Amino acid sequence: MTTARLPVTRALAALIAQATGRPCGVGELPRVRCASGEWEPASVPYAILDSLPGTFSGPPLWDWQADAAWSYQVTSVGERDDQVQWLADRVRHGIVGRNGDRWAYDLHLAQACVIDRELEHDAAGETSVSAAGAIVSYVQRFTITVTPA
Repeated sequence: MTTARLPVTRALAALIAQATGRPCGVGELPRVRCASGEWEPASVPYAILDSLPGTFSGPPLWDWQADAAWSYQVTSVGERDDQVQWLADRVRHGIVGRNGDRWAYDLHLAQACVIDRELEHDAAGETSVSAAGAIVSYVQRFTITVTPA
């Protein structure tokens, strides 16, 4: 059986939050606990992690040795271009950055081993203006390849 995606998604969101020091939502605006104990939307800058279609290689999918390449989009969100570039730099370093021959940040999975991490797309910041004000977003796409442990 191929590696389940949800553990990879959760581990990647945790890695992004650790590497950036900023909240990372999975498919939605991240929420943080405020002083009263209630949850509220995170202040900018923050990241949003979205799942994209994956690919598979190796033996047939029913074989437990099949590898999976899970693709993700990370959108860094801020009020200014410098905020999103700063956050995107930290996201990039967190996911594909190296310290010598090791990854800068470990991506821990209980049932699988990460065998590759790739940056597939890195866009510049894009501004949208609404009644609430300007929001700048910066999109990056990564592929995480895993094999069963």
